[in-house]
Amino acid sequence: MPELPEVEVIARGLNATLCGRTIRSVDHLDLTRQSDPAEVLCSRLPGRTVVRVYRRAKVLLVELSDGVTLAFHLKMTGRVVHGPMRKPGRHDRLFLALDDGSLLSFADMRRFGYVRAMTAGELAEWGFLLRCGPEPLETAPEVLADRIAGRKSAIKALLLNQSVVAGVGNIYADESLYRAGIHPQARADRLSRGRALKLFTELQAVLRQAISENGSSIRDYVNASGDAGAFQNSFNVYGKGGGKCPECGAPLQTEKVAGRTSTFCPRCQKR
Repeated sequence: MPELPEVEVIARGLNATLCGRTIRSVDHLDLTRQSDPAEVLCSRLPGRTVVRVYRRAKVLLVELSDGVTLAFHLKMTGRVVHGPMRKPGRHDRLFLALDDGSLLSFADMRRFGYVRAMTAGELAEWGFLLRCGPEPLETAPEVLADRIAGRKSAIKALLLNQSVVAGVGNIYADESLYRAGIHPQARADRLSRGRALKLFTELQAVLRQAISENGSSIRDYVNASGDAGAFQNSFNVYGKGGGKCPECGAPLQTEKVAGRTSTFCPRCQKR
């Protein structure tokens, strides 16, 4: 699933190329189950101009004129790409033809993602975003550390909990825990203040590095231009169970935490 860095990269790319473009028509619809009905998209989108593109948590938001916002949740395999007009492919779910002849497309092979067109009032009341915690790159490590203080849950589970901190998924939880030297099963209430601060400082560093490297492409992710990311080449532990720790050489181990496979070094990462 695209996480915060991947969606941020897409948002920045689209913001650079879409602002000022007007949606001419909705040309292809093979919508996923959780998407808005075709009649909603067809009535709300044509004729509206892109004001800005931004991100909240793992959601891509395209603000349009007259108070409408187009929201994409990419889930596991969603892609949003701006490029030349083309014919629909097998996994395309939505085509938006723009006034300069270009195309904004939403594709999703596994059909778990969705697209919705919301009024300002609907967006403000959208429960999904209301439940999201603070943005990790816009919040001081001290504030983020306060949010886990006294919690008895495993620290990895809290990092994945979108109401605790928004946008973090399996990749960046594993990588930040490794850099901070914290075992994914460590209980949050047993972390010292210093270790908690180090964790969130490292989380911010990992996220910023991933954004600068265009995100992580493992299977499906591409940016707004259709290009792959490169941060997967900087992974220390994610997806490397059985390999060697880059720091001490010990075999990396895996465990399930909060239903997700966690990879860690048993020697470098302490409970």
